[in-house]
Amino acid sequence: MGNRVGREDYEWVYTDQPHADRRKEILAKYPEIKSLMGPDQRLKWIVCMMVGIQFLAFYLVKDLDWKWVLFWTYAFGSCINHSMTLAIHEISHNTAFGNNKAMWNRYFAMFANLPIGLPYSASFKRYHLDHHRYLGGDGIDVDIPTDFEGWFFCTRLRKFVWIILQPLFYAVRPLCINPKPVSQLELTNVAVQLCFDVLLYWTWGAKPVVYMLAGSMLGMGLHPISGHFIAEHYMFLKGHETYSYYGCLNLLTFNVGYHNEHHDFPSIPGRRLPLVKRIAPEYYDDLPQYTSWVRVLYDFITDDTLSPYSRIKRKLKGEVKQE
Repeated sequence: MGNRVGREDYEWVYTDQPHADRRKEILAKYPEIKSLMGPDQRLKWIVCMMVGIQFLAFYLVKDLDWKWVLFWTYAFGSCINHSMTLAIHEISHNTAFGNNKAMWNRYFAMFANLPIGLPYSASFKRYHLDHHRYLGGDGIDVDIPTDFEGWFFCTRLRKFVWIILQPLFYAVRPLCINPKPVSQLELTNVAVQLCFDVLLYWTWGAKPVVYMLAGSMLGMGLHPISGHFIAEHYMFLKGHETYSYYGCLNLLTFNVGYHNEHHDFPSIPGRRLPLVKRIAPEYYDDLPQYTSWVRVLYDFITDDTLSPYSRIKRKLKGEVKQE
């Protein structure tokens, strides 16, 4: 448990990210893929159903013993809340109402944010689009761990703790790497979320609030679904920057596991990403891929060559336009 990881720095490269060139090549060969772009008409109804399920859960847990509150928080609430964060990820690409109704997407994301308990959607949108445009960009892409994370979480035990604390680092990292002025939408997101949290506590007491907040923290920490944080871009094989996952948990996560396909075509809703792979299999079948996020977490912790430093990073050239 005390073996130190060999890496002492990121994997620095001097090439552009692979997704833009692959996108052009695929579209030239398979122009019908453009028909997959555009909003997913089912998404808004699925999100409304999930929010309703959590509202019902808030009501049901209010009279339970604390041991059962904690049990259902991890067994059920954590799954739903992590799935809600990935619904917000979908909405951030305007797949709920389309590009022509951008503000509808922003406010709908705040609605999806309610059962998560922490204001998240407005800030996520700003940083996530930078992640797509400038994947691995030094000082821009806040998906990449800080130098402190790479330096300190360098043993198996520390990597285990780091995975548990993923929600904390994802919250703090933007302030360290790429702080931005607070926007009006972020202030609105905070105000709406705080009003909802206070109303929930005032109406049904502390247990639903604990269920909500702890579910979000546990679901994004040591949890099978949180394996996607590691699986997406950590360099398990040298030179490979993005990895897809083709397992059953895609059913709960809006197909976020189809991550190469998503970065190649971020405007295609998650529900249609399997069609991209079906239309252009020769571009994806031979890429490294996973079938288990739990195995990804286990391998990341136990493989002494892997650490938070196991990310491809690049210095950006030319003008950088951020959200």
